[in-house]
Amino acid sequence: MYLLKRSLLFFPVLLFVQLSLFAQTDSVRMTELIGHPRLLLLAEEEGGIKRTIGADKVWNGMHQAILAESDNLLTLAPIERIQIGRRLLDKSREALRRLFFLSYAYRMTQQQKYLQRAEKEMLAIAAFTDWNPSHFLDVAEMTMAVSIGYDWCYSQLPAASRATIKEAILKKGLEPSFDPKYNSWLTVTNNWNQVCNAGMSYGAIVTFEDHPELSRTIINRAIKSIRLPMGDYKPDGAYPEGYGYWGYGTSFNVMFIAAIEKLFGKDFGLSAQPGFLKTPGYMENMTGPSGNSFNYSDAGTGGGLQVAMFWFASKTQDPSLLWVERSRLLSKDPKSFTRDRLLPAVMLWSHGAGMNSITAPRSTMWTGKGKNPVALMRTSWSDSSAVWVGMKAGSASVNHAHMDAGSFVMEAQGVRWAMDFGMQDYESLESKGIEVFGKGQNAQRWTIFRYDNLVHNTLAVNGQHQVVDGYAPLTASSSNPQFMHAIADLSEIYKGQLQQATRGVGIVGGRYVVVRDEIQTGAAPTTIRWTLLTPAEAKVTGKNSIELTKDGKKLTLLVQEPATVSLKTWSTDPPHSYDAPNPGTILTGFEVTVPAGTKTVLSVALVPQGVSTSSVQKTQPLKNWSR
Repeated sequence: MYLLKRSLLFFPVLLFVQLSLFAQTDSVRMTELIGHPRLLLLAEEEGGIKRTIGADKVWNGMHQAILAESDNLLTLAPIERIQIGRRLLDKSREALRRLFFLSYAYRMTQQQKYLQRAEKEMLAIAAFTDWNPSHFLDVAEMTMAVSIGYDWCYSQLPAASRATIKEAILKKGLEPSFDPKYNSWLTVTNNWNQVCNAGMSYGAIVTFEDHPELSRTIINRAIKSIRLPMGDYKPDGAYPEGYGYWGYGTSFNVMFIAAIEKLFGKDFGLSAQPGFLKTPGYMENMTGPSGNSFNYSDAGTGGGLQVAMFWFASKTQDPSLLWVERSRLLSKDPKSFTRDRLLPAVMLWSHGAGMNSITAPRSTMWTGKGKNPVALMRTSWSDSSAVWVGMKAGSASVNHAHMDAGSFVMEAQGVRWAMDFGMQDYESLESKGIEVFGKGQNAQRWTIFRYDNLVHNTLAVNGQHQVVDGYAPLTASSSNPQFMHAIADLSEIYKGQLQQATRGVGIVGGRYVVVRDEIQTGAAPTTIRWTLLTPAEAKVTGKNSIELTKDGKKLTLLVQEPATVSLKTWSTDPPHSYDAPNPGTILTGFEVTVPAGTKTVLSVALVPQGVSTSSVQKTQPLKNWSR
């Protein structure tokens, strides 16, 4: 009890010190804000959404799906504070989904049932003992959830309910963000910074009139702090944490910018940060013709509607950025999107974009440098059978990264032939005592089956792991449709294992894919393993060929160099009890032993059915690729 009293006495002092510190560098100096609602959609702005709904059946369908899901929410009991492991995050995310949906439904229809249900949810959440500040993402999303509900329902909420909800935002959301035990996210460059700053700013905006100095400090703190992760988009927009965390970090970054821009008429230079307005190009190209993503790092295997893309398309006045989103909207029942907790934002940011106004991108190739460089190339945006390849370079030291420098994924004929396992659920590992997020060379993270280079479409040398703190840059690329390609220098990734390693991946004449590795061994003979992870059945059909079969389609893996290899398949059965199962997959490829101090070439063609293997040309040295 004595320690508790001391902490309560200490907190106002700590808060005062941090307020004073941030006040010295204020960007926002407002003394008052407009009345409620003030988040994202101001009073009487519903009319623009209603016009969009009336003009386009796709948007009307989405609107009706949100209302239908809001009706479903009316029957559910309020969320309970049930923590799973160290996280309350699933409850915070469900709270955000419920309150964003219900508040949208109330704003658009003025029906009391949505208001009353939102109020009930907010009061239940306000009664939680805390919002789990030890895992601050939970606090951030919960604060955003309650802030949207509070702001959008404000005028009709009973005074007593407003007071209770407002107090919870302050005590369980905002104040813990000043405690050094919980706010290390202020100085990191990953998605935590983006999500937590957005959540805290929403709370500060909606309760501004009650503690203006605190709110100013939080908003200014966020404007300064969020520039750290935004620095990771430079120079070209490639998001280091991959597809899944782009959908998380970038979406909340956009939620923050959209909120402050709506309030102040400017975003304080945030959207002008190098690479940020280029990042939708990255996200669009990360999706293959199948609709699935290039799921490197901690990402799931599928793909989904990306709400933030509509903000980017509007911001840049480039509707072609929505080509993939258009495909999803036209091909799927709008009800399938209602698990997305940020879905109502798409109605705010669509700005009446009709499906017919969205055209395909002009370029069929996208490359981005940065912490985790990627090259993404395809033969067509409209042909579902197009050849598509994504290759990444980079480093395993990046947040959420795997040992996958040099890895690639590939589709043709609507089949994902070369795949990536992606992530394993964190709780499934943490509950068994596995340290998921260590980054050192000997971290327990690299014992997780899905995370090391032995199960990625890259090289393994003498069965060893890639070097965690090594970095592989993209060194060349070309968008020439006759030979789209990219080259990465992998030498640092295999430091101490190889003298030099360079990989090139390309699409030849729009017909087949080539992967060429140029390698120099060190002082000892070296066994190099070339791996392809596939969901197809694999059958060795010759001394240099493997036939892959899936969904009635075929693809030939043809080893051009060296002439003599040992073709193999390896099981994907997990070696540890904590590893996730991997049914329906197999590792295939080959091993070759190279003498010490020798230069060698590994050259492989991936030839879809319908393309004769006899027409496959000998692959040129990498130095000639970009000539």
